[in-house]
Amino acid sequence: MVAFKYISLHYLKYFFVILMALMLFLVGLDYMENAEELARSANLTLIYLVYKSFFAMDMLLPLSLIFAMITTKIFLIRSNALVSFYSLGYSRIDVLRPFVVVSTSIIVLFIFLHALPSFSRAGEFSKNIRKTSQYLSPTRDLFFTYKDKYIYFSKMLPLQEKAEDVRIFSVKENSLFEVIVAKEAQYRNGFWHIKEADIITKPDNLSFESLGIRVTQQKGLEILEGFRPQMLDQVYEGKVNFTIKDAIDALFLLKDQNINVNTIKGALYKIFIYPLFVPCMVVIIFFFVPISVRFINISLFSFGAILVTLLVWGILFMLIELSNNKTISSEVGIVAPIIILFFIASYQWRKSYKNTLDKPL
Repeated sequence: MVAFKYISLHYLKYFFVILMALMLFLVGLDYMENAEELARSANLTLIYLVYKSFFAMDMLLPLSLIFAMITTKIFLIRSNALVSFYSLGYSRIDVLRPFVVVSTSIIVLFIFLHALPSFSRAGEFSKNIRKTSQYLSPTRDLFFTYKDKYIYFSKMLPLQEKAEDVRIFSVKENSLFEVIVAKEAQYRNGFWHIKEADIITKPDNLSFESLGIRVTQQKGLEILEGFRPQMLDQVYEGKVNFTIKDAIDALFLLKDQNINVNTIKGALYKIFIYPLFVPCMVVIIFFFVPISVRFINISLFSFGAILVTLLVWGILFMLIELSNNKTISSEVGIVAPIIILFFIASYQWRKSYKNTLDKPL
């Protein structure tokens, strides 16, 4: 218990120091590069920096946990605390346990932060502020399908939950038979409400004897149940930074609409599966760390461990981008590498645990 508390406190200390340093570096570098593009408004600049900080945290928190483990282990070696723990009867598993528990707990909290739009979509919001001076920019010329209808929004305002210049095309037996035209639609209580619309109806058979096209007016229409503006903006604009709720809702709504949901599945894998590479890497790297400075060059080992961490992180990041661009499936690009790392980490853990049991008392 004493070792667990001692190691955990030092691990948390180094984690927060490294995370803040990396975030300040990334945000500061970005601000120096884009300061001229930002609006001359202190409020907007502050909001931009906050969103950029969230974006930096989303990117750098997993790396910081691994770097903090390496730093803490080096501290334990240089201070001879690690040798002392082993001399007191603690096993390598006992020393590893606080790293795994703390890193896994932080990763779980990190995953649930993606339920907040301000965190999961921070990169998109900061980009919008830089380009348009508002964190949610209007979506224009949005055209999508829903059940047997085709919907067109000339302009959608996610913040106001409103769409302008709405067209709804209904198809029957591969033939257009009805068009609903409305100036605007408002999202309320799970539906898009249209106050007043013109309904243009085409007869089944156009001929000289038919009555021709009819135009009627109707009030109080409700369409697109469950399609929140943010969901429409994300799904049909091809964006990949979903919140947990938006991704799950979109997956259930669209899976029966013959719409490709690989991007949404990839977003969920990125939220729930990708961060788990951190405890796996913590376990893998831990067992390569020597117990004393007499056995290896600590500076060279630190450099090698950081380089390997960056290499693995870079490969995972590249595979995620390939999955987002539909070059490879999300299962291959995100799930498979984490499973491989998990099996390597599990093998090392079992091997060390077995060696501990085989030691004579």
